[in-house]
Amino acid sequence: MLKVEKRGLEAVNFEKGKGLIPVVVQDERTKEVLMVAYANREALEKTLQTGYAHYYSRSRKELWKKGETSGNLQRVKKVLVDCDGDALLYIVEQKGVACHTGEYSCFFTKVGEAVE
Repeated sequence: MLKVEKRGLEAVNFEKGKGLIPVVVQDERTKEVLMVAYANREALEKTLQTGYAHYYSRSRKELWKKGETSGNLQRVKKVLVDCDGDALLYIVEQKGVACHTGEYSCFFTKVGEAVE
């Protein structure tokens, strides 16, 4: 369970995203961005209650707990909301890999890089 701050859920603007809000997930230890998913109010509440990351699947139209079938759980250490209230950041302790492809992070394909 996570300690919910005074403003808590009031700081999150679910209406802006028609009930869904993007969640950026970052590894607590390495600071690496692991994935981006979506949460509705129920998923965020479940995350806060259990201390484990829950998301809303847009394709399956259902709530899911990260790692429930794979064992690659995300223990949430902190939840932050951005200044506009329309995006969340989960700081997590990742067990196993975050990506369904087997990669540690979903961000492993390089598209571009600065040339010196």
